[in-house]
Amino acid sequence: MRYRHPVRGAASPTRRALLSASLLGLGGGLLARPASGQPQSAPAVPAHAGAAAFHDRHAPVPLTFDAGKLDGLSRALIESHWTNNYGGSVRALNEVNRRLAGALSEPELPAFVYNDLKREHLMRTGSVVLHELYFANLGGNGQTPAQLRSYIAASFGTFDRWETEFRRIAAGLGGGSGWVVLGLNRHLGILENYWQADHLHAPVDTRPLLVLDMYEHSYHMDYGAAAARYVDAFFRNIDWNTVAARVAAAG
Repeated sequence: MRYRHPVRGAASPTRRALLSASLLGLGGGLLARPASGQPQSAPAVPAHAGAAAFHDRHAPVPLTFDAGKLDGLSRALIESHWTNNYGGSVRALNEVNRRLAGALSEPELPAFVYNDLKREHLMRTGSVVLHELYFANLGGNGQTPAQLRSYIAASFGTFDRWETEFRRIAAGLGGGSGWVVLGLNRHLGILENYWQADHLHAPVDTRPLLVLDMYEHSYHMDYGAAAARYVDAFFRNIDWNTVAARVAAAG
């Protein structure tokens, strides 16, 4: 007997209706602008199709907020995180892509050596993407629109239940490393919170909607080992407009 996810069949039309009626109807042009740090359309493919796959000129996406005006997250912390950790991953990704492009033309290079580069490519790509999503969902006032609360509650029962689990996952990552991601699993047709221990592993066919960096570099300068206080500050600075735009784009 084939397993069928209990939520997938009946709840999907309700979620689609809520998405179109509530999120797209938010006032003030909430969803008129694209999510920060995300392109509005796919870039043109260069004449040499392989060039896009080995692109080595990625540039850091600028912050969309004043790093000195966040509530409980210092300018020094944000700028260090953006410059050293995220910026370092961008530079590393460019270098890995340059090496991959060169290694591909070396027929004598063992496949396992090439795959060492591909593993690094996967890790650096994950770091760049997750950091860009993380910074883009900061800079807000932490106030969640009612329609978005209802949308999240449709999968979790209540909005507070979602937040409780999201915070619990973050607490479990405190003092270590990893990410907490609220994602729209398009295959299952539900929202779920995901524990991601690194940049390499993520749920398949899932669109990240809200991303929290729990690596120590994201909070240690301000909070030391008090990771829970950092999570509180993160919630106070969430830009839920960006989250709503991601939901609309994923629909």
